[in-house]
Amino acid sequence: MTAAAAAVLTVGAGLGVRVLAGGDLAKYAGDALYTVLIHAVVVLLVPRVRPGVAAVAALAVSWAVELAQLTGVPAELSRHSTAARLVLGSTFNAPDLVWYGVGAALAWAVHTLLTARRASAR
Repeated sequence: MTAAAAAVLTVGAGLGVRVLAGGDLAKYAGDALYTVLIHAVVVLLVPRVRPGVAAVAALAVSWAVELAQLTGVPAELSRHSTAARLVLGSTFNAPDLVWYGVGAALAWAVHTLLTARRASAR
């Protein structure tokens, strides 16, 4: 249940950043939150996954999507589908790779904290 709530909160945060901020702040915060969302999805799919494994998986997916943009396939798919544009993007941007790392680190930290709290509550 916590992972589902995290996913919903992450989407809300992403939309909020778009509304309240613009330019690079919104773009790079969105990149970090994209990886946080993937982390939450990994936890939804594999509830007992360790925080570090989930963070590495989320980072790997984020980087794979970004690097796929070098092929032009995501751009082509994005021209035909809003969903593809939201999930795959369209244009490679090297700084995005760093911001995905920021998101993975943030997700790892929160997941680690929540896991430790759950363990101490038992």
